[in-house]
Amino acid sequence: MKLEIALDGKSHQVELARVGERLRCSIDGAPLEADAVQVAPGIWSISIEGGSFEARVEPDGGALRITVGNREFRGEVRDPRAWRRGRGGGAEAEGRQQVVAPMPGKIVRVLVEAGDAVEAKQGLFVVEAMKMQNEIRSPKSGKVERLLAIEGQTVNAGQVLAVIA
Repeated sequence: MKLEIALDGKSHQVELARVGERLRCSIDGAPLEADAVQVAPGIWSISIEGGSFEARVEPDGGALRITVGNREFRGEVRDPRAWRRGRGGGAEAEGRQQVVAPMPGKIVRVLVEAGDAVEAKQGLFVVEAMKMQNEIRSPKSGKVERLLAIEGQTVNAGQVLAVIA
């Protein structure tokens, strides 16, 4: 996926690709290997080239407020082909989307069936990881094209759980 992202008003070209459990990205053409796992809604554990940190991402009007340690950034996704404004002021993905497990865990509930119509941010699965239950939500409004996970199944981070069209 290619995006133009503004961070504190400065534009950057970002390319993202998931390779197994790793996130491969380049920022302004410079390659970067990273692991990123959503540990709770809006909270990411990120490991980049030997260093690790926690990032909090919260909606802030039509943008995002990103907090890392004691530093705060304002971010905006500026690629209208990959994102569009959703009804809640947030961004909603477009096109066919794969829903992936953000962390290793166990599927304890499947909240939808193949063929169901879903809204953006609607719960699709509940995954238990580290004795906490996390709801996996739809990235867009659409139809559940395929379910690739069942209740009781153990999943790995990055594993595709469903396809939303």
